[in-house]
Amino acid sequence: MGEWKEYKLGDICDLLDCLHKTPKYSEDGFPMVRVTDVKNGYLEIMNCLKVNEDVFNAFSKNYQPKIGDIVFTRVGSYGLSALVKRHERFCIGQNTSLIIPKKIYPEFAFYYLISTDARQQIDGLVGGSTQPTISMQSIRKIIFPFPPLPEQKAIASVLSSLDDKIDLLHRQNKTLEAMAETLFRQWFVEEAEESWEDILLGDIADINPTYKLKKGEVASYLEMSNVSNSTFNPSGWTKREFSSGMKFQNGDTLLARITPCLENGKTCFVTFLDEDEIGWGSTEYIVIRMKQPFHPFISYIIARDKDFREFAISTMSGSSGRQRASANVIKEFDLKLPPAPIIEELNNHLAGIVPKLEINSNQIHTLEKLRDTLLPKLMSGEVRIEL
Repeated sequence: MGEWKEYKLGDICDLLDCLHKTPKYSEDGFPMVRVTDVKNGYLEIMNCLKVNEDVFNAFSKNYQPKIGDIVFTRVGSYGLSALVKRHERFCIGQNTSLIIPKKIYPEFAFYYLISTDARQQIDGLVGGSTQPTISMQSIRKIIFPFPPLPEQKAIASVLSSLDDKIDLLHRQNKTLEAMAETLFRQWFVEEAEESWEDILLGDIADINPTYKLKKGEVASYLEMSNVSNSTFNPSGWTKREFSSGMKFQNGDTLLARITPCLENGKTCFVTFLDEDEIGWGSTEYIVIRMKQPFHPFISYIIARDKDFREFAISTMSGSSGRQRASANVIKEFDLKLPPAPIIEELNNHLAGIVPKLEINSNQIHTLEKLRDTLLPKLMSGEVRIEL
């Protein structure tokens, strides 16, 4: 790597630990970032639990996270990083820490922390008999490559430009989803008339429809961990030999039925399979497929609807920590059946929205693959940027 040097994280960054106690959460107040709020390099501040001002001040330790700081998870899902990109007031919660770059370009530090090389180091530093944990002392030992500052900035600029495009596409999709959800609630819920027929979800949708997939057949597999709690598109999928699990195809909605995935909103609208391909995943999915004449995306809108989610969560049963919603109960969700013209109008709107969602998600997938290919090459010096 020529003139590149190496430093330990503790020599080039400050490190702030969380307060080691369980906070009391509030309905309103200040966001507290926990391990579950660190997603794919970004903070999901909107979904954070809230704490009051006293708890906020105690956990803040007289420091307000700034743009360029890095939230780093330490326990359980350890080693996840998220770069602070906006002026947002929050405090770090239990099992997280804050890395504050001092002698290294912040975005370069962040991208190295999510690289394969850094991940291998982090895995080697983890301890803990019950929960995997990386200590503050171990975090300080992570070795960083240290090219000259202009090169750090150039590398970060290439990677961040890709991430900015990915972020823009994600935000466009969230807007499109919100439009679809607003139309559904307006026409199917808020403006529903007493004269409309009372129906159940099972009347207009197939719950856990039957698909055939031979044991040992290689097919697309979707991990529960890759299902988002904020958008229809999963973060990735793999090919795997079918053993046992829920089967699905394009146009189906996957609803996580187990705690805490259901409460957290994990839901997917399947668009990533090849034509006529059958995919599969966890037995903890409930598969929903709309019947004619309803647009397939309505299954996703219903699964994301607040009334439906409250119903589904209220019906969960089982032992503590392993509670589940039942497909047989889910199909009993009450709805009003709009007249055919309203159904047709919503279908027409969705026919314009869903292709845009799919185009954006395909672009996201392509850009993420490019970024993930470039990242290790840039961080190792295998690919250099002309300054």
